[in-house]
Amino acid sequence: MLNLDYRDARPIYEQVKDGLRRLMVTGVIREGEKLPSVRTLAGTLAINPNTIQRAYEALEAEGYVSSVPGKGSFAAPHTGVDRGRREKLLAVFDRTAAELLFLGVDGRVLWERIRRLEGGEE
Repeated sequence: MLNLDYRDARPIYEQVKDGLRRLMVTGVIREGEKLPSVRTLAGTLAINPNTIQRAYEALEAEGYVSSVPGKGSFAAPHTGVDRGRREKLLAVFDRTAAELLFLGVDGRVLWERIRRLEGGEE
């Protein structure tokens, strides 16, 4: 499910957060699906439960997870993603696309990559 790299400079909770986000974005974890409990995931990854709790809280703040007291954490509906997160990602996209264009990548190549990601490829 998740792979941790102890040589990665990022904190473990960020690796967990990014890994879970990637699983949600790619559809491995579907909208409304219950996430493993904090203790279960901590046991599976052999890390402190507080680390998992911190990752879940960060994902909830970003709109990827919703928590129901007494029931657990669930993958949030896609419409619940925080507007601020979208704006940050679009800013990163703009900077990256501008740099790729500067390096000579044709705009059509970028457009085709986007179409592939959204399933628009025929």
